[in-house]
Amino acid sequence: MSRPPESKKGWLAHYSGLVGTWSKGNANPQDAEDAVQDAAERLLGADTLAIRDTRAYLHRSAVNGLVSRYRREQSFLALPLHELTEAEHPAAEDVESAVYVAQLSRALSESLEELPLACQQVFAWHRIENWTVPEIAQHMGLSASTVEKYLTKTMRHLHQRLQRFTS
Repeated sequence: MSRPPESKKGWLAHYSGLVGTWSKGNANPQDAEDAVQDAAERLLGADTLAIRDTRAYLHRSAVNGLVSRYRREQSFLALPLHELTEAEHPAAEDVESAVYVAQLSRALSESLEELPLACQQVFAWHRIENWTVPEIAQHMGLSASTVEKYLTKTMRHLHQRLQRFTS
């Protein structure tokens, strides 16, 4: 690995190298970049006099960030309905179906209303209108990472609020 230019000092000298290293082994390179950015943010907020090796700190912090992200994602694994077999589809009795659907719909609406407007918009565009994250980010003037964070926040909130409707 080549040495960074002398104009880059401190943690910034290690930034691109760490992003490159973690992007190679990660299925989603944006996750690696986010983890390194989060690590750099923690570094800037930490007592830098107590940190002896900035590169090692960033490396370990990025590893921890990726592991935490992976664990979070694994705890919310879900399959879209169209990927389920007919036997796996959630079903309710015909007599109760209308009431069940109405209750679920009302609970979903109420849960979405509890969220900030930006989260509601991102959810609607992504899940209902089938917009991609980059399309939403461009439309709202946000980064793709911010849009993904809004989606994650919304999905966690809905998961918690709609738990009673799972079998």
